[in-house]
Amino acid sequence: MNLNKAMLIGNLTRDPEVRTTPKGDSVVSFSIATNFSWTSKEGEKKDIPEFHNIVAWRKLAEIIGQYLKKGSKIYIEGRLQTRSWEDQNGIKRYRTEIIADSMIMLDSKGAGNSQVSASGSSASQDEQPAAPDFDTNSNSGGDEEINVEDIPF
Repeated sequence: MNLNKAMLIGNLTRDPEVRTTPKGDSVVSFSIATNFSWTSKEGEKKDIPEFHNIVAWRKLAEIIGQYLKKGSKIYIEGRLQTRSWEDQNGIKRYRTEIIADSMIMLDSKGAGNSQVSASGSSASQDEQPAAPDFDTNSNSGGDEEINVEDIPF
């Protein structure tokens, strides 16, 4: 058995960049920052930030591009993937990203927390909700929305 699962809660470090592939699929890339916090022996609070590259596709990409911006707090769930390429100097480069499967907006702005999955609704552009007040996690099998206060860390 294998498992490749990433779950993060953090803030966007930049506005999402939405692009369209030649086949017409939407793809968005952005990064989020998480902090590892602890108290030193001297009682001083310390934080170490970690930055994570995120990629989302299709409907989830469109929703992220429409509703999120730099500073937005989100829960993101997906899988790790490392890709490689050669730069202009012929040096092999690597980049590890989280390919997002679902996302929950955690900001208190608007209509509240909203959960969206990669298998989100197939609503057309004119059927888009006016505010991020939707739950399109049709693949959830009864999963409930995660409340930040319920997370044990």
